[in-house]
Amino acid sequence: MLNEFGRTLLIETGGFSGDTRELQETSNNHSYDLLYIQLYLSDILRSISSGRRYERFGEQSGTTVLQTLIHILKGNIGTGLLSLPLAVKNAGLLGPVSLLGMGIIALHCMEVLVKCSHHLSAKLNRPSLTYSEAVQYGMENVSWLRRHSHFGKQTVNLFLVITQLGFCCVYFVFLSDNIKQVVEAANATTISCQINHTNQTQVSVPSFDSRIYMLFFLPAFVLLVFTPSLKYLAPLSLVANVVMTLSLALIYFYSVTNIRYPIDLPKVGRARDYPLFFGTAIFAFEGIGVVLPLENKMQKPKSFLWVLYLGMGTVTLLYISLGTVGYMCFGADIGGSITLNLPNCWMYQAVKLLYCFGIFITFALQFYVPAEILIPPVVARVSDSWKRPVDLLLRTSLVIFTCALAILIPMLDLVISLVGSVSSSFLALIFPPLLQILTFHREGVSPLVVLKNVLISLIGFVGFVSGTYVAIHQIISRSTHGPEEASYGVQ
Repeated sequence: MLNEFGRTLLIETGGFSGDTRELQETSNNHSYDLLYIQLYLSDILRSISSGRRYERFGEQSGTTVLQTLIHILKGNIGTGLLSLPLAVKNAGLLGPVSLLGMGIIALHCMEVLVKCSHHLSAKLNRPSLTYSEAVQYGMENVSWLRRHSHFGKQTVNLFLVITQLGFCCVYFVFLSDNIKQVVEAANATTISCQINHTNQTQVSVPSFDSRIYMLFFLPAFVLLVFTPSLKYLAPLSLVANVVMTLSLALIYFYSVTNIRYPIDLPKVGRARDYPLFFGTAIFAFEGIGVVLPLENKMQKPKSFLWVLYLGMGTVTLLYISLGTVGYMCFGADIGGSITLNLPNCWMYQAVKLLYCFGIFITFALQFYVPAEILIPPVVARVSDSWKRPVDLLLRTSLVIFTCALAILIPMLDLVISLVGSVSSSFLALIFPPLLQILTFHREGVSPLVVLKNVLISLIGFVGFVSGTYVAIHQIISRSTHGPEEASYGVQ
């Protein structure tokens, strides 16, 4: 999840001159958030519709090492992090080990993408490339793939759009589940924060289906995406990042201080649930879209790799720690988001509300990428008098589309796993190793490197197939037979 907390700010698209200048001015005034948007937008839109050469920031206007590190952290920490305790439950003892392994592989794929971009940029005499451009020019490096290279670029952009719209669907489900729980427990909320080992809420007001809450948020999201410029959201986005950081700290504190002893949890999860773990984990680790934009915008790009190592190492430790302590704290009753297990005291109800506020604001940032990719080609076909109405109509339609998908699958854990399995596995695991083989095809690639890359892509493909199948099967099963005993939802 331009991640929610961070992934939403990673949006990778770009290049309307007026919007870019406006975003740059805003990023100077409002910390890092809109700089993220600028990075994302300036990369992808340029690769889709523009032939203009991309230019780096100058030494003085580029991002510093610290700013880049913050962007990496923000780009990988969001709703996916909150779902990792359930992922660890699905994997058992393999969960923390698998998270470590997946973190190492994801970091390696990011490094591969950067090196491929450097190599292709040097050959083409280009200052930098986007992810989709790197795939396109990598395919052009192989004679029998050259005529299909444009398809490769469009495929990457397609998965980026699917990923971002998938994040928007997750936001609908996340907000509806958490707000439903807060509202229904309002009269029973206390000052004492007794541990809530289950994710069941003592309902003290009439209970409504979570999909009713999604419809409640629908007009609010529509109005949010009507915002004429992201600069107007910058102050709220900054506040959202602060409150989400504080909320996450309180969630860590509660989980660590309320672990039940002796710990008597299953050491091994069910084999059929492991693909769900894969989907959730790769959803959380899918921050590869931010890599090239951040490296391109650094004052000192040569320092990027060690900043990437530090940032992703920190992210991996956060993932392993919260996934493990969250599962140790709540056990088999862990919800699709750990926030659903927090007690019904005012402090932790406030934590849910604050986190929801942050997710609500970042919806607009997540939505910005698919909107800027899909809408401009349509608007360009109508007369000037119809451009604005058509733009608003398409934005409304996209929000309604994401809401409809969320209503069809109101299961937070399965939506996250499905989005991760379908799109994140390709962007984070499958494409980069194949790109390395294509990029260095003429220079020669050692058999060991080819074997390594094939294995990584194979892991991603197996995870894609099994994760998608199991997630869809579970969605159908829950829809037909009802949620399992330890469902994510509020009972």
